Amino acid sequence: MISACDLLLALRPMHVCISPTGHIRQAGKSFSKLVCVDPTGCRFLEVFEVMRPTRPSTMTNLRSLVGQVLRLRLRSEPKLILRGLVIDDQAHGVILDLSFGIAVVDAVQRFGLTAQDFAPSDLVMELLFLQEAKSSAMAASFSLNARLNGARLAAETAALTDGLTGLHNRRALDAALDQLGQSDTEYAVLQMDLDRFKQVNDSLGHAVGDEVLKRVAAIMRSHTRQEDLLIRSGGDEFIILCPGLTNRARLAELAASLISDISEPLPIAPHSITIGASIGVMVTRDTAPILPAEMVERADIALYAAKRKGRGRHLFWAPKMGTDLAVLDLSKAASQDQA
Repeated sequence: MISACDLLLALRPMHVCISPTGHIRQAGKSFSKLVCVDPTGCRFLEVFEVMRPTRPSTMTNLRSLVGQVLRLRLRSEPKLILRGLVIDDQAHGVILDLSFGIAVVDAVQRFGLTAQDFAPSDLVMELLFLQEAKSSAMAASFSLNARLNGARLAAETAALTDGLTGLHNRRALDAALDQLGQSDTEYAVLQMDLDRFKQVNDSLGHAVGDEVLKRVAAIMRSHTRQEDLLIRSGGDEFIILCPGLTNRARLAELAASLISDISEPLPIAPHSITIGASIGVMVTRDTAPILPAEMVERADIALYAAKRKGRGRHLFWAPKMGTDLAVLDLSKAASQDQA
């Protein structure tokens, strides 16, 4: 017949047998993983600190707690809180049947415990499997949410982006104008229209025309600041919003450099293509406060005034140009450029 000691070792891997003198005479194999040295022969109260329900100082005090559940901790691992049922061994000693309680997950991870370290009938492994399943489900949920958020951001970005050039589109312009209308930010609007682009499309085809537009977008990026908003508003029409930039000299330099680089021959095999650009500029400080949409309209008026003067140039809006594009005499510009 199996002995009582062997039976405890087989069935209760987290037990501790305490002799009548208060010394540990046997410890379960799982409990031995929690301490650095073999506790056998050590005084129980030197290895453990009993916290509740009382703090026994003698073996008699400990035996008086038979049938109760203690809350205790190892002196070598004060952060690890254990629970232990006090059992009378019928030989003037006691047996402590230990468990981890709610700290079981941390204990398993910290001490590398496995299913063999718990009693066969212990439900703790099922709880651990549930915990693992919950953690996996939460990780999967976080991953799914991240993918959904990424897809949503990608969709929002796509909705505000011109598919050909990668610049912003009209929708992004409208959103930016709404924001500017609700702030006190000073800014400038540059309206740019390509010269002779329609002839390129008509004579060389849309594939070449698309490549020209991509090159123009790259030139715009190379001359503007990160905070500037670059918009393709139509076929060969572009808008640049420059928040915080109202210095006319700097804006004139920007417009001139854009026109200069765009007017350089564009090598698109097997062609060398020459186009140009005209730009109208409107600055908030050049007028009484008006709506952002009106700022865009006046930049458009300045653009067509520049085209009327011969294209390939920039003009700032001035009061003499008026506020209605329809009243401008555009006959000369229309005859020169059907773009």
